[in-house]
Amino acid sequence: MSKMIHIVAFTLVVVGALNWGLIGLLDFNLVTTLVGQWPTFEKLVYILVGVSAVYELAMHPKSCKMCSMKSK
Repeated sequence: MSKMIHIVAFTLVVVGALNWGLIGLLDFNLVTTLVGQWPTFEKLVYILVGVSAVYELAMHPKSCKMCSMKSK
């Protein structure tokens, strides 16, 4: 279950990052384009992206192989 949560959270963080990149570069909001007809769902996507970022930040040291390696 934990691995599935990590995969979903990581995917949402990537979607959020790509969306911000597209907004910055092209003034194109991917989330609005995909779910703009449902503003409540759009807001839910943004909330889930934010919660996923907090989750990934908190769990990163436990799940990252590079961060869990001891320095020599």
